[in-house]
Amino acid sequence: MLKRKGLFLLSFLLVLILSAQVRPAVAQEGALTARIKDLARLQEDRANQLTGFGLVVGLNGTGDQQGYAVEMVQNFLAHHGFVSNDPRINLRVRNAAAVALSATLPPYRRSGDTIEVTVSSLGDAKSLQGGVLLQSPLTGADGKVYAVAQGPVVVSASPATGNRGNRQTVNQPTVALVQAIVEREVPVEREEHNVLRWVLFEPDFSTASMMAQAINKYWGAEIAFPENKADIRVEIPEEYRLNPVEFIAALETIPVTRDHVAKVIVNPRAGTVVFDGKVRIAPVAVTRGNITVNVSNQPGVSQPQPQSGGQVAGNTPEAPDQGPLVALTAGTTLEEMVRALNAVGATPQEIINLIIAIEEAGALYGILEIR
Repeated sequence: MLKRKGLFLLSFLLVLILSAQVRPAVAQEGALTARIKDLARLQEDRANQLTGFGLVVGLNGTGDQQGYAVEMVQNFLAHHGFVSNDPRINLRVRNAAAVALSATLPPYRRSGDTIEVTVSSLGDAKSLQGGVLLQSPLTGADGKVYAVAQGPVVVSASPATGNRGNRQTVNQPTVALVQAIVEREVPVEREEHNVLRWVLFEPDFSTASMMAQAINKYWGAEIAFPENKADIRVEIPEEYRLNPVEFIAALETIPVTRDHVAKVIVNPRAGTVVFDGKVRIAPVAVTRGNITVNVSNQPGVSQPQPQSGGQVAGNTPEAPDQGPLVALTAGTTLEEMVRALNAVGATPQEIINLIIAIEEAGALYGILEIR
């Protein structure tokens, strides 16, 4: 009998030990992780903006009625040796349009590569559809030419506001796209030869610290140091200083537990709400339109169920002339509130207005961005 009790106690202790060992592992597996290459970039890996001006020709009478197009056509003709002082010649350039060019030159683009250029009308042209851009240089902030654009332009599509705030895609005939050829390479050089500096896409002190810890644990040495919420300094080991590419490739795949600020992004024009599970709501009572949201510290208050006629479980029915009441407990997540509002038939615009009102009341535990 004593022997059985001893075996039972031994088994019980073994289960407790295994449980204590397993729980941290489960928590670690449930944490959100991402590769370093998905969280940060090297400081020298930055893009550069290019700008220029050009002339689109071949339009079917939809070009500029007045403006710079006439002078640009005259300059183009003079550049190719055609100069006339005959006053009888009256240029009408309704088939041409003056345009502004803008592009982004990504890092490591080589001479001969192509990039996409946005073409925008400068004058009163009605449409760039069917036009051809004449050879136009694109310069950087230093005044040097880094790319040259030329060729048929393709009218792009841009979003426009439609009925009920929904977005619809329509043609914007005075904005188009064209290809450009890279003519000059932008050198990519590190400030310190034996040091890498990673820049977080979303600066955060916790993420920067965890990223440095992950690198040091993976490498088995203190080579990474978070300098602030955006920059992590990494010293290149001696054996990789002649081949830093291999070292960088190894760092890029290291998994890092990511942390971020609770955030809500609303777009009233599109009627969209984007948020994460960390956003919670403090006690507050807000009414917008005919919908009331009441977040209370009282236990037992629950959200209304679909088809409940605006009643709250455990409460008395509302008056007939009142709208639905959404009652929730303090600390509830924004996701639960949105589900409850959907259950009572709230529109996206009403939900957005309520979220904005809750944030204005200081009851939203998170950052609200309106776009």
